[in-house]
Amino acid sequence: MSIIPPPAPDGKLTVTVTYLEMTGAPRRAPHPTPARKLALLRADTVPIHFYRYLYNTVGEPWLWYERRVMSDESLATIVQDPSIDIYVLYSEGAPAGYAELDRRGQKTEENEIEIAYFGLMPEFIGQGLGRYLLDWTIDTAWSRRPKRLWVNTCNLDHPRALQTYQKAGFAPYKQITKIIDDPRTTGIIPHKA
Repeated sequence: MSIIPPPAPDGKLTVTVTYLEMTGAPRRAPHPTPARKLALLRADTVPIHFYRYLYNTVGEPWLWYERRVMSDESLATIVQDPSIDIYVLYSEGAPAGYAELDRRGQKTEENEIEIAYFGLMPEFIGQGLGRYLLDWTIDTAWSRRPKRLWVNTCNLDHPRALQTYQKAGFAPYKQITKIIDDPRTTGIIPHKA
């Protein structure tokens, strides 16, 4: 599944979003736990400043901007909803990444869960923690017994994101292309030389 995106005008970015789904829990051997001191904790009623730290630090290299422009009140309405689960991975006591499960779709006829956000802090990429956290997140979502688990990724995400989701058992079902304002040009994300 691939769309050749049109070139974007100056100050814009062409973004190809791929939507992936699972309709049953994966049958696989557990991925080995990385050999280090790890903890995964659910952030109950996550403080907005801590959520922004997670979102901004994990997402900045991949130009995550949507929640940066939200007011604290709007963001709190989402991330402090009882149907949103935010799990923080700690390595040797430091936040290493997070996963956000949106279970609001379980209240619908579709009975689905979305992995709304998922990623590692830049300094923890390439240490085997991503696969560990993704497998754990998938298993946790399926323990809630949805009919479907879905996620999306785009060409701005980590270059191996799409491949990683597919290896974990997700199958693409839709792809769209859109043009957005470059968040570095608008000042939403700092422009680094």
